[in-house]
Amino acid sequence: MLWFLSIGIWLFSGPSPVALEVSPTKEPIQMDGIVNADEWADALVISEWYETNPGDNVPPKVKNIGYITYDDRYFYVGLIMHDPNPERIVAPVADRDQVPSYTDYAGIFLDTADEGRVSQMFLTNPRGVQYDAISGDSSGEDSSPDFFWDVKAQITDQGWNAELRIPFSSLRYNGGGDQTWRFMLYRNYPREFRYQMFSNRLPRDKSCFICNVVPINGLRDLPQGGHLVVAPYAFGSQSQSLNGQGDLETEDADGEPGLDLKWTPTPALALDLAVNPDFSQIESDTAQITTNERFALFFAEKRPFFLEGADLFSTPLRAVHTRTITDPNVGARATGKLGKTSYTVLGALDDGGGSVVIPGDQGSSLVDQDFRSQVWLTRLRRDVGKGFVSFLASDRELEGGGFNRVIGPDFDWRPSQSDRVVGQVLYSQSETPIAPDLHHTWDGRALNDWAGQLWYQHSNAVWDTFIQGEHVGPEFRAENGFIPQVGYSKHYFEVGRTWRYQDRFLYRLRSFFFSEYTTDEDHAVLYRLFSYGAGMSGKKNSFFRFRYARDTVRLGEDLFDRDKFFFTAQANPGRVVGFLNLNGNIGDEIDYANGRPGRAVSVDVNATFQPTDHLNLDLTAARRWLDVDTGQGRERLFSASVARLRTNYNFTAKMFLRFIGQYTGSKRNPDLYTFNVSDRSGAWTGSLLWAYKLNWQSVMFVGYGDAHGLDEQQDWQTQERSWFLKLSYAYQR
Repeated sequence: MLWFLSIGIWLFSGPSPVALEVSPTKEPIQMDGIVNADEWADALVISEWYETNPGDNVPPKVKNIGYITYDDRYFYVGLIMHDPNPERIVAPVADRDQVPSYTDYAGIFLDTADEGRVSQMFLTNPRGVQYDAISGDSSGEDSSPDFFWDVKAQITDQGWNAELRIPFSSLRYNGGGDQTWRFMLYRNYPREFRYQMFSNRLPRDKSCFICNVVPINGLRDLPQGGHLVVAPYAFGSQSQSLNGQGDLETEDADGEPGLDLKWTPTPALALDLAVNPDFSQIESDTAQITTNERFALFFAEKRPFFLEGADLFSTPLRAVHTRTITDPNVGARATGKLGKTSYTVLGALDDGGGSVVIPGDQGSSLVDQDFRSQVWLTRLRRDVGKGFVSFLASDRELEGGGFNRVIGPDFDWRPSQSDRVVGQVLYSQSETPIAPDLHHTWDGRALNDWAGQLWYQHSNAVWDTFIQGEHVGPEFRAENGFIPQVGYSKHYFEVGRTWRYQDRFLYRLRSFFFSEYTTDEDHAVLYRLFSYGAGMSGKKNSFFRFRYARDTVRLGEDLFDRDKFFFTAQANPGRVVGFLNLNGNIGDEIDYANGRPGRAVSVDVNATFQPTDHLNLDLTAARRWLDVDTGQGRERLFSASVARLRTNYNFTAKMFLRFIGQYTGSKRNPDLYTFNVSDRSGAWTGSLLWAYKLNWQSVMFVGYGDAHGLDEQQDWQTQERSWFLKLSYAYQR
């Protein structure tokens, strides 16, 4: 089956673009942010660029020049970004990866596998703030991975320049002989519109993005591996927490060492080892409203150890989500490529803690993970043309008994540049632990089932269509993934029509219709939806989307009909108010806790303020309330709120002071509930962090955090305080 799909993908892969030729530099590149013509004389010069947004591959509004060369250690990129009004450049000083779309930046997409599917991104803003990511046509863009590389940039009276120096040790390529890679240069130029410019055309009738990279030849005699990074760390903390008498009690000081090691014996293979992995640099997750939610909410992975080759664990069904490995004390991983076959193997010993999602057809629950386990994850992916065929294996063995094993193939087939077919089939075999005190289904029972997804997408400059079918059996489990619903079959259809305009406030308008029909194992309706609306893009990087939806939801044996209106509005007003976003919905809602209809409003607000080039404030707020019919009129059942302020003062691109304050709270009317609830709950957390970074693994952190909550008397009380210090240094050879 896999080889049949490979042949089909190869037949429709289409011709390759003409390759450009890059030459090594005869003189060392001085990293000073000055792109000197004599110094870059041997480089490949890229002077023909295209505006792809809002224009359709038209000559850009400003001149851009790119340079590409290399030596025996580094791959170099030089950028000269002209600007008739340099005073309008938006380039705040920020921490790594804090380069939002409403700021100026530029860089390169680099596909060292010569496949046109996945690339590494290396971008910089005019002040040398780095942004790196993995971007794939199947997996999307993920900025969590960090790489070792250098940049120097400076603003001039004609615009801004930058020089990027990327060690070959940070790239994964097949060693030996002459290399053919693929690339595209990119500039983001936000003014009255968000102008996006590339060094090659991006046809709008293609259903892919990275597939547009163009090949470069001439890369020869590159390093053949042997790079080693050893990053030991030491972490110390002191905490206070509430004791049984309601007083803060100081705990013993805690300190632990750890080690991260990465060895690349060949350019195509990376070996990672983590002993007592360090997760102390990860900030708190942004809070989400959980009141009146039936299914578990998703939180993204942020921990460095799990991010090498993270795109390899991205599959149509989210069968792998490494945050399920809650507290590993040791982990090892091999990620590499043999010809056209990519692979990754990950093993970890997880001490447990956190929660396990117990899925169902109408909701999911969270249960304490009170056991240790061994985790193994493997994926093989064979790249063929613009698509691939792949195989996934996942295993979790529980200490004391119980396991979960998942295996199955998936594929991505692109029969033409406008069409794409993606599918996956998985089979799971499980045995639950014997812990009925934690959950009634944990009695050692056997669970065996399958899950599958198949979808087709067609898109061109005017029309787009998406059709999807999905089935997840009631006994299917993916304990190393995130699948909070099981026991259903889903059918989804969407069609959209796009109009484009010139010399107007709005330059793009898309109207759409979509529907969904989901049933349980007995073919009874779980969910039915019909929705239509429109989305539009305009000046100041503005976007508006409005849609009406009518759906039917099953709760127990009852079906509830809802009519709702959804809205989204966002824009980048200017330098001080960098970003504003408002979205929400209003209309019929279901009181899931008590099984009755109601009316609800839900609103989310996000805003970014930059009073100076060094100070950044990010505000996130959400509010939801639900009214129910009591027979004597409507009354408020609950209101829930979330607010989060993240403030960064960046002294330089390497040193910052960060404060995060976060509040969550709910108010309820106990008389309207069919079970006992408190009338009010709330929590507030705050953290202060000073950081200095030589690079992403050589850091010093000093921090303080505390947490407050409402006690039984509805008074605010400090529940925990902590102080910590962390030192880490990356030795490279």
